[in-house]
Amino acid sequence: MTERRLVLAHLYPEHMNLYGDRGNVLALARRARWRGIGFTVQAVEVGDSWDPAAADLVFMGGGEDRQQTRIAADFLARGDRLVAALANGLPMLAVCGGYQLLGRYYRTAGGERLPGLGWFSAYTEPGAGRAVGDVVAETDLGIDPPTLVGFENHGGRTFLDGGDTRPLGRVLLGQGNNGRDRGEGAVKGRVVGTYLHGSLLPKNPHLADLLLRWALERRGQDPALEPLDAAEEWAAHAVLVGRVPGGRLTREAGKKRALERG
Repeated sequence: MTERRLVLAHLYPEHMNLYGDRGNVLALARRARWRGIGFTVQAVEVGDSWDPAAADLVFMGGGEDRQQTRIAADFLARGDRLVAALANGLPMLAVCGGYQLLGRYYRTAGGERLPGLGWFSAYTEPGAGRAVGDVVAETDLGIDPPTLVGFENHGGRTFLDGGDTRPLGRVLLGQGNNGRDRGEGAVKGRVVGTYLHGSLLPKNPHLADLLLRWALERRGQDPALEPLDAAEEWAAHAVLVGRVPGGRLTREAGKKRALERG
């Protein structure tokens, strides 16, 4: 059997790493390595040479306005090559500030307009106050269960406005993109944008595995993933889902699901 190997590009880890976002990279690396998949993490900082086409998966976390401002020009300069790779099926997960810069623009609390890559048909304006707290959203990504959980803390309000960009999920708890339309995050192709920190992937192992399968498929490698013991991850997931009024999962149900699905 051919050895499976993946390369993840972690964009701006020294600048864009709010609320444990780096934990998403750790979750992907460990879930891959536990299955015997070689997994290399390439850190890409401002000014570094990087070819997006050589990556199998991309991650970009969130940052405060000053951090976003510091990396925005460098990120925009990489735009043509990154967008071409995304259009060719390169999977990417972008959280908070990374998500905002994949839209057309992000306007900071101070009024500065930072141009984005325009991958998502979306834009972000400053809001009145911050959206802070636990979030539960229901997604149509085809994952089981269809819920995603995390923690939001953002001042921007993101609005999707058509095209082939759709919300990542429908908010059951929390504010999501803008607190108005019940949308959370965005999906286009195999690119996922979200406001969910926490870290996101340790409490959503089904999303982590979806990203890994996408990356393996793109490289023509076997996307089948052996089940892992995920009792603790699903228990954490179930705690948050249980906070939704009329929530369908209890802690016990979450643990049972973990044993049933691996």
